Amino acid sequence: MRNIKLTLAYDGTDFAGFQVQPKARTVQGELSAALSKVLGEEVKVIGAGRTDAGVHARAQVVNFHTAARIPVERLPAALNSCLPPDVSVWRAEEVPADFHARYSAKSKVYRYLIALGPYPSPFLRRFSWHLPFSLDVEAMRAAAAELTGERDFTSFCAAGGAAKNHVRTLKRLAVAEEGGLIAVEAAADGFLYKMVRNLVGTLVEVGRGALRPEDMGRILAARDRKAAGPTAPPQGLILWQIDYEQSPVKETPGGVALTVPWACVKITL
Repeated sequence: MRNIKLTLAYDGTDFAGFQVQPKARTVQGELSAALSKVLGEEVKVIGAGRTDAGVHARAQVVNFHTAARIPVERLPAALNSCLPPDVSVWRAEEVPADFHARYSAKSKVYRYLIALGPYPSPFLRRFSWHLPFSLDVEAMRAAAAELTGERDFTSFCAAGGAAKNHVRTLKRLAVAEEGGLIAVEAAADGFLYKMVRNLVGTLVEVGRGALRPEDMGRILAARDRKAAGPTAPPQGLILWQIDYEQSPVKETPGGVALTVPWACVKITL
């Protein structure tokens, strides 16, 4: 049996999330159906992460085992001919038998886009959180610095998550601003249920003055979801990258480029 790794992108707006659900349109469901057509057999699709309804991905990773002999370089074109336009496979690789899209991952990177201004942009409405007021970006950066490292993130875990251990290592939480857009990048060894959206919602509370950067320690220590800020809406979040090799953690976010391809905007951090 061959083990195949796919990297795919999708606009999550019209999906009930990545994972297959009864009577709901999901990314995993669409991909499984396309694979069945191309391979002529049913396969089990293993995803690296279960993005929620409305959340997007630039580089979601899946793997599956198959006896089909189709050349791996032909898979993206073959699958994209069967997939809907809001899903696209852009890489296929044959990997060792023990590779697992979820359990082999060393870290994940999410990016969140906030659009500021008195009126929302129709071009960004599916991919950003519009706020009609300004934010103190420096205060948000100071708060972000208080949240990085190995921490118990219970205060940022939404109810309904399956994880029993809420300790995670947040390697980077960076905030960039340019031209009325704010981008937040979060990199960690793993994330809790809605953790990134809860982090962003809390940073926005700091940016508007409802919380202070020095409140982050108190919020973490409380281990209570009610202590942190609100949950940011899903449409601003994108699963940006999944790393399968250990890489050194940068102490500062200098040089990281936050690119928003759908808006043709480059934000340099």
